[in-house]
Amino acid sequence: MQATSSMLAPLEPPLRFNALITPHRSLSMRGFAVVIGIVAAVNFTAGMVFMLKGAWPVFGFCGLEVLLVWLAFRANYRAARAHETVELTDGELRVRRVDAKGNVRAFSFQPYWVRLALRKEPDETTHLHLVSHGKELEVAAALSPHEREDFARALQAALTNLRTAPLPPQ
Repeated sequence: MQATSSMLAPLEPPLRFNALITPHRSLSMRGFAVVIGIVAAVNFTAGMVFMLKGAWPVFGFCGLEVLLVWLAFRANYRAARAHETVELTDGELRVRRVDAKGNVRAFSFQPYWVRLALRKEPDETTHLHLVSHGKELEVAAALSPHEREDFARALQAALTNLRTAPLPPQ
């Protein structure tokens, strides 16, 4: 189930199912520029007021606050580079995960044996697992519970279509 070097490349067409799952980030780069501009303007104004009243060290702390907000957003955008792909062909179901640093891990399943397990928690969260031969892999963790249920239905439909389709002539 763990990656080998040949599993790191995407599967060759024809694909019966292909999904790219990325974490949601609602703030665009333009929105980030506006937010950081507002934070900087407010902190600069507050820092100037304190500096004029003789509390000049506060100005440095206001600048530090702007820097920390910028660093927090930068870390958030870096984490958004992570993604997961789920690809299905006639002979393989492959899950590829790329973390924020670009490290790739791949997991392969035989599509005729894999089953989906969608677990609903009491707090309305869900967890989707691929289960095969006693091993489990959680997928689509970046999706909302509703999106995860839709994803599970689509993947299950693709697996069902694959399993019921007539075998190609040899």
